[in-house]
Amino acid sequence: MRYFIDLAYDGTHYHGWQIQNNVVTVQRVLNEALSTILRTEISTIGSGRTDTGVHAMMQVVHFDYANEIVVGQLAAKLNSLLPQDIAVRTIKPVKEGVSARFEAVSRAYIYKIHQYKNPFLQGQSYQFHQAIDLDQMNACCELIKTWKDFEAMSKVKTEVNNFNCEIFDAYWKKHNGEIHFHVSANRFLRGMVRALVGTMLDVGQGRMTVEAFQAVLESRDRKKAGRSVPAHGLYLRDIIYPKDIYL
Repeated sequence: MRYFIDLAYDGTHYHGWQIQNNVVTVQRVLNEALSTILRTEISTIGSGRTDTGVHAMMQVVHFDYANEIVVGQLAAKLNSLLPQDIAVRTIKPVKEGVSARFEAVSRAYIYKIHQYKNPFLQGQSYQFHQAIDLDQMNACCELIKTWKDFEAMSKVKTEVNNFNCEIFDAYWKKHNGEIHFHVSANRFLRGMVRALVGTMLDVGQGRMTVEAFQAVLESRDRKKAGRSVPAHGLYLRDIIYPKDIYL
């Protein structure tokens, strides 16, 4: 049978989600815990990768197991075995062949910024002192909701067939003294959200106009976009699937 795991993690101490040689990743730790509990080698497949230091409020992965599982018991056992910075929220059986990666209808991210020194936000939000104009940055959001090709916001060395993404929603908003960027889309390119944030911060500081921001998108040239902001402010926030995939 195939199962979906909904988990959350603090990415601070991990080299991203995906298994890599000689480094600790979230996927490696989860696979080892599942294999230990179920007493057979288990390999998970995630909805997508998160880079080193990026957090997840919701990451969804699937795995296969020959026997029926009491999902509540397995979730409790996993949470007992996993480190404190990884938490399983739910485990659900799904239809055969359903993929956590390819069945996702939309994914959403949030990028968190704070503009004052706060030890409790260290490693959880990007401290950015400069004054920024959210109206100008939200004008950029209105633009990207109409855009398709985001090659200018993608890491250069990436294996994709195209750079087209459909942005469903994007906006900047003040939240409890912080500033958050929300964005949801059918897919995201590697490094895309952090590049968008870095470029929009240039607009918010008056270093770039909204028209220049559009010209960057039109150029399809990553070198013309802004810097990639630090990973620790980025969270994979939500993933939506069709309701009929669950048993």
